[in-house]
Amino acid sequence: MPVPPEPFPATGRRVLVSGAARGLGRALAHAFAERGDRVAVHYGTRRADAEETVRALPGDGHVLLTADLSDPEGARRLVAEAAGALGGVDVLVNNAAVNTPHPPAGTPFEEWTDAWRRHTDVNLLGTAHLSHQVAQQMIEAGRGGRIVNIGSRGAFRGEPDHPAYAATKAAVHALGQSLAVALAPHGIAVASVAPGFFATERVAHRLAGAEGEAIRAQSPYGRVAEPEEIASAVRWLASPEAEWSSGTVLDLNGASYLRT
Repeated sequence: MPVPPEPFPATGRRVLVSGAARGLGRALAHAFAERGDRVAVHYGTRRADAEETVRALPGDGHVLLTADLSDPEGARRLVAEAAGALGGVDVLVNNAAVNTPHPPAGTPFEEWTDAWRRHTDVNLLGTAHLSHQVAQQMIEAGRGGRIVNIGSRGAFRGEPDHPAYAATKAAVHALGQSLAVALAPHGIAVASVAPGFFATERVAHRLAGAEGEAIRAQSPYGRVAEPEEIASAVRWLASPEAEWSSGTVLDLNGASYLRT
């Protein structure tokens, strides 16, 4: 009789977090490291920030890796390097994303097409390519695994100044559900989260003044989320207990957008 696979571990795992130089990515890396996991911290261009992230992680055995995720070869190489450095990959968190404004009424066509190409290459295709390569690693290892995608509330409510961001995040949600069905026979659970507005260095300027008041008022709690709140939910979706949540898109928006 075939030997059943070992239960998926709750700690001591090999975790790859894309886009982990700062902000939510940094919080994600810390959330896993503080539970005894070893983390591969990926960055695109912010090396100094990424180095700071790695230095602050509890535990040891963490690694710093760079790759251009708009290039399929960059995604392939990142997974190979993470698996080589960590001895495999048990958890992938697809956090890297582009989010630059391109309102349709005021954006010249060349800038518009460039924005759509960049968002699609990183947010959707980068996520797809990393997921494919990590899934291959997980299947070969036979230990199961977890893939968690960072989506967005904007996939449901729209983003009038960032339409490519909203569209690619909706596609990421759909990708995660397709992978959840395809990879379940291999013990790999796939889920996504759809955060609302949360505080990071990148959006600090928007949380000041009247715009900040309006953003906080979107939630009946009268505030925005902290990155650690999103990271905590992601860590649970990557846990052994969350296998039956595979395929879900978990809203994390403080009741600022409700859907059924």
